[in-house]
Amino acid sequence: MTEQVLAGKVGLVFGVANKRSIAWAIAKAWAAAGARLIFNYQGERLKENVEELIAEFGEKTPLFPCDVSSDEEIKAFFENVRGETDRVDLLLHSIAFAPTEALEGDFISTTREAFRVAHDISAYSLVAIAREASLLMTNGGSIVSMTYYGSEKVVPRYNVMGVAKASLEASARYLAYDLGPKKIRVNCISAGPVQTLAARGISGFTSMLKHYQERAPLKRSCDPAELGATGVFLASDGAAAITGQVIYVDGGYQIMGM
Repeated sequence: MTEQVLAGKVGLVFGVANKRSIAWAIAKAWAAAGARLIFNYQGERLKENVEELIAEFGEKTPLFPCDVSSDEEIKAFFENVRGETDRVDLLLHSIAFAPTEALEGDFISTTREAFRVAHDISAYSLVAIAREASLLMTNGGSIVSMTYYGSEKVVPRYNVMGVAKASLEASARYLAYDLGPKKIRVNCISAGPVQTLAARGISGFTSMLKHYQERAPLKRSCDPAELGATGVFLASDGAAAITGQVIYVDGGYQIMGM
């Protein structure tokens, strides 16, 4: 039995798409640690997937639509949240998107529209939902977002997503500064390659995993349960003095020079 370090906490989870989602690994860990969760889904196509997954938490787990590219949908989502709870303690932002063609070929070929979309969905969405969530975090809180090493070093073919993740990490730092006086912490988890549906969309993903197995100090990347455990730590009082940080869960790969 997991220690109930998040007992009594209410968390919002953005970004579960299927059972392989990193968001799902963290949501399961938060729930096991005692948190009560509210989920978003993006579009009817994903609703069924998320409904099926959250059924394991019981019938009363709330699930509301929210496309983070729409201010109206974000507003409506938080109105629904207010119908469920008057306080929020945790927020998980595990959302990223770039048009497929922008993740192939060269970065220099990125179109204006692909650049805009990648930054809107992958970085600005954190600002938009943190702004709303912070109004409900009346007793302080913890906001966790997901990032990747391609934000600080070039990962071929990660392209505009790497630039958007750099923007996400900078946004988390500025949010940490703004929200610090309210005892709201904002941190990013930088995961090594994990077998998710999104990862499979990146060409050369298998060789990326192999590269980590050869180069990382721990001779591997990470697994979803370890990301879940880090998510629980950042959400808990054990991380009460940690904010504005990027925590690497990548087998130590990030420290290597060559």
